Order: sequence, then structure tokens, then C-alpha cells
Amino acid sequence: MIFAIAVLHTFSTSYFETLAKKSRLHSGLWHLLGEVEIVFGFWAAVLLIYIGLTTGLDSAREYASKRNFTEPLFVFAIMVAAGSKPILTFATHLLYSLGKFLHVALRTREAPMLYFLTLSLTPLLGSFITEPAAMTLAAFLLRDLVYKHKCSTPMLFGTLGALFVNISIGGTLTNFAAPPVLMVASTWGWSTAFMFTHFGYEAAIAIFVNSLTVTLLFRNQLVEPEEKKIPEKIPFTVTSVHLLFLAGIVYFAHDPVIFMWLLLFFIGYTTAYPKHQSPLILREALLVGFFLAGLVVLGALQGWWLQPLLEQMSPTAVFYGATALTAITDNAALTYLGSLVTGTS
Repeated sequence: MIFAIAVLHTFSTSYFETLAKKSRLHSGLWHLLGEVEIVFGFWAAVLLIYIGLTTGLDSAREYASKRNFTEPLFVFAIMVAAGSKPILTFATHLLYSLGKFLHVALRTREAPMLYFLTLSLTPLLGSFITEPAAMTLAAFLLRDLVYKHKCSTPMLFGTLGALFVNISIGGTLTNFAAPPVLMVASTWGWSTAFMFTHFGYEAAIAIFVNSLTVTLLFRNQLVEPEEKKIPEKIPFTVTSVHLLFLAGIVYFAHDPVIFMWLLLFFIGYTTAYPKHQSPLILREALLVGFFLAGLVVLGALQGWWLQPLLEQMSPTAVFYGATALTAITDNAALTYLGSLVTGTS
């Protein structure tokens, strides 16, 4: 029942946002309940309180302690590290350098080449720097390439649509960067090699086809980038330290004590050397981690109805049903709930 209420709540967040604007007395509470990422965590707390009141505090503590929160913690850690300024700047310089090289080698205009690389390689970088970081990077690049100029409406929406599709499938080259994959990788035994050979290369082909199509359609509307818009250069040592922290967090992805220690060390480093830093995305990462943790708490009790439901459905029906649900619910929730059913992988 609580899970059903939580799902209903996710579709009602706009109502709470409206209440927050109308009510000054409790605007903070309504705004909190209007955050989509808060919903599952909030109702997970309600569930634990209910268990504590009905069966005792020890039962609630035992239920919570048996849940595995490694994946939510890891998502929080890698989002903070991967979304840092040196990492994003490093990725941006790679794209600009590759764009200039291909521009000279193929004797094409630089703007279409950079546009193509932004829509293709940036989503694929999401397999290493996380999808939110890749989306942030692409947004900054496309702001200067497309959205600051007077472009046609088809180009504006075509670019946005291609980016959303590419980002959504670009995290499938590895098993650690995309939350929908990460939440089931351990349960289903999906290694990075498995992801690349079964999903990654096909996703990469689709991304390149999408990007090439929109580039050919809108190439004449693109304006050449200004040199001054290229991001500042960050010292190699600073970038290297950030990359080492990121690599360490990924390497110890299954050891929350270690990767959380690395995250705390990383936060301390960025505080001690703030010159080439920007504010870390702690709030955004915490919201995503909180959502996934709530999903773990609530989802663990959903096997009783998911198992018989999916057993009655053919693989084709499950595929199309899941595809339809991705339009209205979170992919991580779908994959995690699917992992609770035996016989699925």
C-alpha cells in the first residue's frame, strides 16, 4: 500500500509545488514533498516508522540493516566526483581537440563537427563520468553552439530530443555509471565487458546514427564557435588528482567504506585547493542517492505481486510493457524492481 502511495505521489509532485507557492506557513514542507527524488525516500521513512510502531523498533532496525545500500551510496559518490569542474573541463577539452582535429583532417566546418561530437561522444562519456555529468557537459556545449543563436524551432527541439535519447542509452558501455544498470549489475552479474558486448556497442551505433542524422539536417544553421568560449585550462596535476579519485571510487565500487572514505578525502581536497574548483553537486547527488535508497527500502517488499505478474507475461509483453513505462517512471526503479523477480536477467 505504501509503495502504491509513493508511486501516486510521484505523479502529484506538481500539486505540492503549487501548494508551496500558495502557502507561506508550510511552503518548505510542500516544496520538499514536491521534489520527485524525495518521494521514495520519504515514504521509505514512513514504512520504517510503521514497522517500528506495529512490530517493534528492533524489527524496523533489522529490516533496514538487511538492505544493501551500496549502489545508492556509490551513485552519490561518483556523481560528486565526476561532476567536478576539472573532470568536466577535461572532457570538454577532449571534445574540442577532437573536433578541431577532425575539422582539419576532413576539411569540414568546425561547428557541425563539434555539434556531432557533442551529441555522440558526450552521451558515451556518460558511461564513465555518469549520465548527469554528461548531460551537464552537453548542456554547456549546446548552449553556445545552438541555444544562444537564432535557430529554427525544429532544430531546437530536434537537438533536445536527440540529446535525451542518446544520454538515456549512452551509459550502457559500463556497469557502474548509469543508475538503471548499476542497481541490477550485481544481482544479475553484469560486468563492464558484458555490458559492452551485449548492449554498449549497439547503443553506440544508435547514438552515432541519431547524431549524424540531426547534424546533416541542421548543419547549415550552426554558427562557428568563438575561441574565447573554450574553457579555461586547468593544471594537469589538478586534473590528474581528480581523475585518480574518480578511478579509485570506480575501482572500489563494491566496498562502500573505501569509496565513501575516498569521497570524503576528495571533498577535503577540493576544499583545501579551491582555485580551480566550482561548487560540488552535493545536493543533486544526494537527491539521486536518497531516491535510490528509498527505492531499495520500499522495493524489497514488492516481490509478492511482481513475481506472479511477470510469470504470466511473455518476454515480448514484458519488453513492450517496460518500454511504455519508461515514459512515465524512472528507469532505475523499473530495473531494480525487475531484479527482485527470480528468473529475470
